[in-house]
Amino acid sequence: MKDKRFKIVYSQGAMEIVRILVDTETGVHYLQTLYGSGGGITPLLGSDGKPVVKPVTDDE
Repeated sequence: MKDKRFKIVYSQGAMEIVRILVDTETGVHYLQTLYGSGGGITPLLGSDGKPVVKPVTDDE
């Protein structure tokens, strides 16, 4: 089976969930929020206002 494109590298919460996902093909990090039946996703930005892009390693 092909590897999954998105990898969860951080998660907090149980009812109100905040996650950081990484696109394993591009290295772009995304912030995802989940609350009940709603939620959202956006690129994670660094202090310079640019999207966080880091290569994905197997130990992440």
